[in-house]
Formats: sequence, structure tokens, C-alpha cells
Amino acid sequence: MTTTLTVLKDWVDSVASLTRPASIHWCDGSDEEYQRLIDEMQESGTLMPLDQKEYPGCYLHRSDPSDVARVEHLTFVCSKSQDDAGPNNNWMDPADAHAKIDALFDGAMQGRTMYVIPYCMGPIDSPYARLGVEITDSPYVVVNMNLMTRMGAAALARIEKEGHFVKGLHSTGDLDPDKRFIMHFPEELTIKSIGSGYGGNALLGKKCHALRIASWQARQEGWLAEHMLIVGIESPEGETHYVACAFPSACGKTNLAMLIPPESHAGWKIWTLGDDIAWLHLDTEGKLRAINPEAGYFGVVPGTNAKTNRNAFDMIQRNTIFTNVGLTADNQPWWEDKKTGKPAIDWLGNKYDGGNGPAAHPNSRFTVSARQNPSYSSLAEAPDGVPISALVFGGRRKELAPLVYEAKSWRHGVLIGAGVASETTAAAIGNVGVVRRDPMAMKPFCGYNFADYWAHWLSFADRSDNLPRIFHVNWFRQDEDGKFLWPGFGENLRVLRWILDRCEGRVDARPTPVGYLPQPDDIDTEGLDVSPETLEALLAVNVDQWKTEMQSIGEYLDSYGERLPDVLRAEHAQVVKALHAAE
Repeated sequence: MTTTLTVLKDWVDSVASLTRPASIHWCDGSDEEYQRLIDEMQESGTLMPLDQKEYPGCYLHRSDPSDVARVEHLTFVCSKSQDDAGPNNNWMDPADAHAKIDALFDGAMQGRTMYVIPYCMGPIDSPYARLGVEITDSPYVVVNMNLMTRMGAAALARIEKEGHFVKGLHSTGDLDPDKRFIMHFPEELTIKSIGSGYGGNALLGKKCHALRIASWQARQEGWLAEHMLIVGIESPEGETHYVACAFPSACGKTNLAMLIPPESHAGWKIWTLGDDIAWLHLDTEGKLRAINPEAGYFGVVPGTNAKTNRNAFDMIQRNTIFTNVGLTADNQPWWEDKKTGKPAIDWLGNKYDGGNGPAAHPNSRFTVSARQNPSYSSLAEAPDGVPISALVFGGRRKELAPLVYEAKSWRHGVLIGAGVASETTAAAIGNVGVVRRDPMAMKPFCGYNFADYWAHWLSFADRSDNLPRIFHVNWFRQDEDGKFLWPGFGENLRVLRWILDRCEGRVDARPTPVGYLPQPDDIDTEGLDVSPETLEALLAVNVDQWKTEMQSIGEYLDSYGERLPDVLRAEHAQVVKALHAAE
């Protein structure tokens, strides 16, 4: 397979001239190609077969110990203007960045195969999908891209028809941390990554393309590229709504995407459209519709078990690539809180005796096709996507944020999203209650200045009168003893039901300075160990705490200077005024 598109052929030739590979392989995305690469990696020792009886089609990859996570301090947005990148991004002048990284690419693929991966982010026939080509010298990247994207011949055919695509160049290089960079050139729709084989740095279709570059594209083209799950909720009466949710890490994002209705909610169904990224477009009626640009999951595996996330646990029992997990004595994958088995080998390949830290790396991963999820919906391949009834932001706050509240308007909802924050735990960094702002859960992923990003969000209010309602949830309110007030997990469906009731106009709400809150009777707590007093605490708004919070949010917004939209300042001022009036 090769190409008839001159711009693509010329680019591939120029990369080959720079990197000097031993051979070039154009990926067709076939099952035969996938298996051949799996076999080759087993022969080279970079991939290990797991117990094929208990875990058919499953393999283990161990990355270099210095290369186990995204490297935000080495990730750059190289726009022509530093102000366009904003204070939320590391910036480098494009000319300097190209020169720096191209010097590292010089001869980087000698003795290796150069793989050319045409891929499509989103359903292959969707007008909302976008195209890319990743060039890499890593077969591990190829097989992961096979699971995570629509890659191969069909994607290449669309690229040749449309004539444009995002260019992604990747090499593992020599895995030297001092020669590791992930650079984005949004004006050029180009990504260059070297020195890492880790998924977030090497699978360029994921965070690099689908969020950093796509968010830039989305602003130019009038849509949104967001760090959001997409979930479908079907009632026993057959009413189905789709909700998109943005949560920072450790706030229950994956669990919500694959929520299993509790026994008390017989007849309810949950459909997983996506667990990580949503691309949102206005249709001809001004309705916001969403597609998941990805075709698979690249998930954190520790903590996944039959109780915490049954669907995720079940889907990774076959045809899954595990990265940096431990092993049992009978060659099955093992990770902390799996609840079954016992580790014999740690993620480094050493005998595990329990005294050298966790057996699986805390950021160990699974890569698997979304079609294996028991709650998979075929609408994940719908060209027009799904209509979104509600957008939900969330954070981890032990006192401040109520269990759920609704924005007063789209513009107020943008303020809520811009102020999203979570409190750290002692286990995370040693200090409890440190507030970290993560607007729209996009802090590491927005490809341009947050002030311009918020202005783009705000612009939708001028383009449509049919936008989804915006909500905020907080599953993590605690009492004075540190006990969680809300049971969470599957019971979160009770909160989603209130959100959907609000979208349908079935229930009223209580106005407060920070937004609309449920009437206590409108949150179903039947069968839960949640007393009326506990529910009151879950839905409380402490004016003094919120005044302090709004001051903090105001200072954060002000750090973006003159580019901060006046509308956002005005929304902030309205909330502050309402809080003072409530004293």
C-alpha cells in the first residue's frame, strides 16, 4: 500500500530522508497486519504473551522505567505567538522547536522500520471526523493505534479524497529523558514527538491530535474538542438521553462512563459512547451533537475490579494489550486492587516479594477495542453523532460544592467550567485540601490560550438557542469524620436522573447564588443509607466558603489578563454580588 496524494508522499519521503529507516511500511489496518506485528514483537522480546487460556489474545509490554507517563514539562505548543499558546501551555518558537527536534530525528530510525499509519478520528464516514497520519518506528504504537483509531486503507482513501490531514512524526529515539520532547505546531496541524514510547506521548491520535491540535481546529471551524466522556441513559420507558461529562483525574470519569445501574434501578440501561474525549458540533437545528473520536480505551488499570467497574474488568479479559502491569506465577496480569490472584513478578520483570513498592506501575495501562465493552453502543459509529442533553462538570471537593447544581445560563455554565477544581489528598502529594484548578478538565490538553478557549465556549450562546443545560456534580462531600456522604458508583444514576428531569422540565429547582439546586424530595434516596439530614448537607451552599472560592476563581481568571472575555468577568461579578446579597 502507498499513496497517490502528492503532499502525503512528499512528506513521507522527507521524513525518510531525515530519519533514514531501513525500510518503510504503509499500514493497512488489517487483522493480518496486527497479528504479524504482535508475532514480531514477541520474537524481539518487546511483547510477552499472557496465559492464552485465561486471557486469550492478551499481551504484556514493559516500557523503559524512565518512560511511564505523559511528560507535561516537555510538552510544548509552538504557535507563532506566545500569547496564543497562553500561560496554560509551555511555548517554544516554531522555528526553534523544529530545529531542536529535527536534530534529534536526524538518523533516529536507522536500522528500524518506518511505519506510516493513516488514521481517522471519529466514524470513518462522519462529517465530524478528522484525519491524520502518524509516522513512527514503534510497532507497539502501530498495534495500539489499531485498537484506538480507525486506521488503515479506509482512512487513507478518505485522506486522498479530502487532501488534508494532521501530520504526526514519532520516534522512540534512544529513550533518553534529556532528548524527549512532544511538540505541537497548531498553525501547521503538525505534531512531533521523540524519546518516548509511552502511549500519551507516542499514540499521537489521542491527546496530541484529538485534544491539543483538535481544540485549535475546533476554534477555527466552530466546534468543540473536549476531555469528556459520552454516556447514554435509557429509562425503563425507553426515553434515552446522552450526556457529556468532564472530570479531572481521580473524580470517577471512567466509572461514570461505564456505570452499571444498581439493583434498585431495574430496567435502566447505560450505553458507553466514549470514556475520554468528545467532539461536539452544532447541527442544523442548533443542537449540540457529539462523536467520540476514539475507537478504543487506553485506561489506567490499577483499581479496576469486578466491583469498581465490572464492564471495564470484563472487557479486558481478552484481546487486550497490558502495559507495565505485574504478573502472577501462572502468567496472568496482576495489578493493585484486582481482588484476584497474587503477584509473583513486578512491572519491571523482577521477582516480587511485596517490599519494593507496587507490583504494577500506578500508571499501568490497558489498550482494548471499545467494541468489547459490555455497555458499548453501536451509535459510537453513527456519522451524525448523538444529541447532547446536558454537559456536566465535576471535581473532588470535600465541603464546598453541592452534590449537584445547575448553571443559570450557558454563560454561567462556562464560568462553572472555567472554575473546575479538585482538592488533592495526602496520598497524592502529601497535603490535604490543596485546590488545583483544571478548567473543563482541559488544563494539560487545551492547545491554545485558555482565555481564547473560554471566549470560544461563550460564542455558542450567540449561535444557538438550543444548547444543552450545564451542571456540576461532586460525589466527594465528606462529614467531619472524613466519611463520604454519598455512596457514589452506580448510585450516581440517581443524580443523573435529576439532571435529565431538569432537561425535560419535569422538576423545579431551588435558586441559590451559585446555581439551581434540587429540592430534597427530587433526589431519590429510597433504599440508601442517606438520611434527610445527610441529604441536606449534600445540597448545602455555605456562603462564606463560596465567597472565598469565588475570590480564588477571580484571581485565577485575572491571571489571563486582557484576553479574558468581559462576559466571563461579568458572570463572575454577578455570582459575587449574589453571594454578598445572601448574607
